Amino acid sequence: MNTDLIIIGAGPGGYETAVRAAKAGLSVVVIEKQHLGGTCLNAGCIPTKCLCHSAESPIPSPSCAGRGEDAEALLDEANAYLAAAIARKNEVMEKLKTGVAQLMKTPGITLVEGEARFLDSHTVAVKKMDNGQLSIDNEFSAPNIIIATGSVTKFLPIPGAHAEGVVTSTEMLNLATLPQRLCIIGGGVIGLEFASIFQALGSQVTVIEFCKEVLPQFDRDLAKRLRTSLKKRGIEFHTGAAAKEIRPLLPTSPRNGGGAEGATFPLPITGEGREGGLCVDFEEKGKVQSVEADLVLMAVGRAANLDSLNLADVGIEATPRGIVVDEHMQTNVPGIYAIGDVNGLIQLAHAASAQGRVALASILKDTKDLKFSKELIPSAVFTVPEAAMVGLTEEQLEEAGIEYQAHKAFYRANGKALAMEADDGLVKILTDKEGKILGCHILGAHASDLIHEVTLAMRLGATIHDIADTVHAHPSLSEILLAAAEA
Repeated sequence: MNTDLIIIGAGPGGYETAVRAAKAGLSVVVIEKQHLGGTCLNAGCIPTKCLCHSAESPIPSPSCAGRGEDAEALLDEANAYLAAAIARKNEVMEKLKTGVAQLMKTPGITLVEGEARFLDSHTVAVKKMDNGQLSIDNEFSAPNIIIATGSVTKFLPIPGAHAEGVVTSTEMLNLATLPQRLCIIGGGVIGLEFASIFQALGSQVTVIEFCKEVLPQFDRDLAKRLRTSLKKRGIEFHTGAAAKEIRPLLPTSPRNGGGAEGATFPLPITGEGREGGLCVDFEEKGKVQSVEADLVLMAVGRAANLDSLNLADVGIEATPRGIVVDEHMQTNVPGIYAIGDVNGLIQLAHAASAQGRVALASILKDTKDLKFSKELIPSAVFTVPEAAMVGLTEEQLEEAGIEYQAHKAFYRANGKALAMEADDGLVKILTDKEGKILGCHILGAHASDLIHEVTLAMRLGATIHDIADTVHAHPSLSEILLAAAEA
């Protein structure tokens, strides 16, 4: 079958680009191996945000000593709440997947289920499951092909990494029982979001992060403040720590609780140990330590999903990070593009969508000549409090030898934040001496919403003086941006 455009993968980058291409008059074949919506809808952005919402109103914690019937009642209540949160998450996912399926019925789009692989630079074969058996390859040809296959979970190459009780973010989204002790290996976005969620739901959470600070891609000052805030909520952190081994916890080993003091709602710890637990050995400051857990979440990042594509035979250049692309998202093979996690530029759903626009503009030879800019892609972490950023960090500016000024304002001085009982946080806007905005970093309530004012200002070339001259509604959290601009 011949078509104008083939898109491999139906995540946000794939399905949104397909709709735009079809509306532009192209005939499009979309090939999806597993689920419409990709990682974002099925095992990432959407389900985690549903659980984040549920965790904002955790279970009322009865006063108990963590023993006997009170302890059992508390455990039952926690598990019931988790089940309700997961059920709500599934309802939201199904609604959105129905919406994506409807989009795939847009005139001009043909949806094909199966596994794609390249035969040549313009032809893709698709294997489809039929009654449990792989069918004969179906072939599709097009002058342009977009690879949007996303990413897969990484695992540390350590003993026990695939042991029973070690899970990925996908399994965490469908737990039947709330873990009393949860150890998370990795203090990036995924690790911290799950740490925030499950601490609020009642688990005692320990995070082991290899880098010197959590959220290594974020502003260091902001990351440190977030870690401190989460620590006050009861999450234990080990930074600059390397996980060495995950091993079974012997029934006779004592249970240490694994959580920091001051946890607002820890599940009760009873007994001297039990079968089925795990022990994570890690090295911190030259000393080998251990933490016990009922469940271990492997959250050390994601890798480009290149399996089965047959890239080497077609001559498509790729590195361990992902498929190599130019500013138009085109690979070294003319007519073949790669967008989203699979190219390794920035692993965010909205980045994939933006890259899809760039690739489609190149295919359509749009005179706007769109280009992708990482500096204008905002990032957000849905912890409590939230964190968000756009542009460069202080560390990046210092490393590049760029002079800058930091303009700060704090949530505690904002009327709306005080009224919301959300006075933990700050806004930091980085500029050059003329006021050009180089980056913005926000920690606090609704950071993921506030970051877009600065993102738009950067895109339009507005300065910090323009933000200062803009009237902001009172009382509102956006006034913290105004205060930072005036600082």
